[in-house]
Formats: sequence, structure tokens, C-alpha cells
Amino acid sequence: MRTATETLTVTVEREIAHAPEKIWRALTQPHLIGEWLMSIDDFKPAVGHNFKLSADWGAVDCEVLVVEPGKSLSYTWNAYDLKSVVHWTLTPAGKGTHLRMEQTGFKPNQPNFYEGAKAGWPRFFTNLEQVLSLLD
Repeated sequence: MRTATETLTVTVEREIAHAPEKIWRALTQPHLIGEWLMSIDDFKPAVGHNFKLSADWGAVDCEVLVVEPGKSLSYTWNAYDLKSVVHWTLTPAGKGTHLRMEQTGFKPNQPNFYEGAKAGWPRFFTNLEQVLSLLD
């Protein structure tokens, strides 16, 4: 049985045939984020920077928590009653990158958010890979 303080995590990992630096651009440049994730008002890869993501279902308030260029990026992901954190890890792998995304903080009484993230993040990864294939 889960406790009231236990949280759930959604993890998506893929080997992507692009260099970490190229993926980093897609994770941190607003015009690129808008192409694969959601509309974004103002993103800067700087700890403490606040930004907002928008989709047809609503908005996500975010704050940058961790920035290690080319390696790691974390930000809060707060929407409605969901208070979570998205953490990206980029690891060189062969001729590409092992990209890992973890979204932590789903409470057991938030199945809609958890199931939505489990369904949504793989689609975002597919969109990301399409954007990367068009970048120089």
C-alpha cells in the first residue's frame, strides 16, 4: 500500500543519434522548445529563471533548478494541483546521446496527471527527435 507522502515518477529514456550539444540546444532555445514541447513565453537556462509553457489544455508554471550545459537540466513543472520536477540527463553514447527524462512528484491521488505524463512524454520525445533531425 502506498503512503500519502509517496510519489510516482515517469521516466523516458532513448538513445538519440545526435550529439549532446545539439540536444541541449533543443532543450534550452525557446523557439525550438516551442516546436517539440509547448508554446513557451521566455526561457533562459539560468537557475531561478521562471517561465511558462502553454498548451490547449492550460499552462505550466516552471522555474529552472539545475543547469549543467550539455549534461543536465531540471525545472519545476506546476500545473493545477500538480507540483513536480522535470529532470533531463544527457550522456554521450557511441555516436549519439542517451537522453533520460524523469518527471517526479506525482501523488498517488493524481492518476490523471500521472497517466497523462506517461502518455505525453513519449510523444514529446518523438517530436524532439523530429526537430533534431532538421537542425544543422
